[in-house]
Amino acid sequence: MRIICLSTPVGPLGSGLGGGVELTLRTLVRGLSTLGHTVTVVAPVDSHVAPTTTIERVGGALHVPSQTLDRSTPPVVPDDSVLVNMWRRVTEMSRSGNFDIVLNFAYDALPFVASRECPIPVAHLVSMGSLSDEMDRAVAMAVDRSSRCVAMHSHAQARSFGREIAGRVTVVASGIDLSAYDYVEAPDTSLAFVARISREKGVRDAFAVATLTGRVVNAFGVMEDRSVWDDAAREFPNATVEYRGFLTTDVLQRELGRSAALIMVHYWVEAFGNVAIEALACGVPVITYDRGGPAEIVHHGRTGFVVPPDDVSAVAGAVDRLGTIQRRDCRSDVEDRYSEQAFAGRVAAWLAAVGR
Repeated sequence: MRIICLSTPVGPLGSGLGGGVELTLRTLVRGLSTLGHTVTVVAPVDSHVAPTTTIERVGGALHVPSQTLDRSTPPVVPDDSVLVNMWRRVTEMSRSGNFDIVLNFAYDALPFVASRECPIPVAHLVSMGSLSDEMDRAVAMAVDRSSRCVAMHSHAQARSFGREIAGRVTVVASGIDLSAYDYVEAPDTSLAFVARISREKGVRDAFAVATLTGRVVNAFGVMEDRSVWDDAAREFPNATVEYRGFLTTDVLQRELGRSAALIMVHYWVEAFGNVAIEALACGVPVITYDRGGPAEIVHHGRTGFVVPPDDVSAVAGAVDRLGTIQRRDCRSDVEDRYSEQAFAGRVAAWLAAVGR
């Protein structure tokens, strides 16, 4: 297949503003290319991908991430929207006869609603759970036209859109390039928190866990909302939480691999949680709330622990049980289920069905 990938409009690829979507897109581009497919990425200006990847960089104003808006607030389309400009470029390319399908990564109503105008099929890989009424309507509209054209990363993510939608979409999970992650057998005692620094990611609970366990928590990610960090630091003055910034995958995996565990204490429904499989690939157990995709990734008691949502005491209790986890089992599980090749194979099969 000859595939056009429409990137997220919230930031350039490589900036970290797109969160897990960036890693997902890069992984799929490599994996699909290895399977013999041709992939061209349409993304905002200043985006960076592998040198071997064809990319069309498009200018325009970036969009506000959907998770920062109230559910009933329609997403604001800025003047000179980069998404409008990217979609225009995608439709131009699709008329050339050189492409077979569009793979949309943008969590925005425009590609869903406008896909019927595109002369080639459009497949939507939804990156987040239900966050806005407008997006719910857009996803439902796409599913009604063709249930094949929508895929999601986890069953929990799909259920957030309602039982009817959950029963009609394709679940493809995710994957990573395992060669980019080093297995670490002997960690230190620190815990890792890897996420955008924002309210829905549970920054407050990361500080609470640091206080309850007496362990250092190293936080990695884009500082999206400094006030959230400052509020947590004031509430938990005895917590040792070190902000380490947004790191490239190569540097992050080295830092992550030294951790005794990754804690995922998110307040929202994580669509999947790529960082969970990144941690497991390094041999790092994952302790997660039973909310969203991470709870489907972790084998409780074998590759980590799944604890009740919002129960920081349960997270701290799981930290005390980390000695029962064999780190080699964490790596083996990712090799079995979440390799780049396995993920690309699932997505390629889905795209073939959409294109029929």
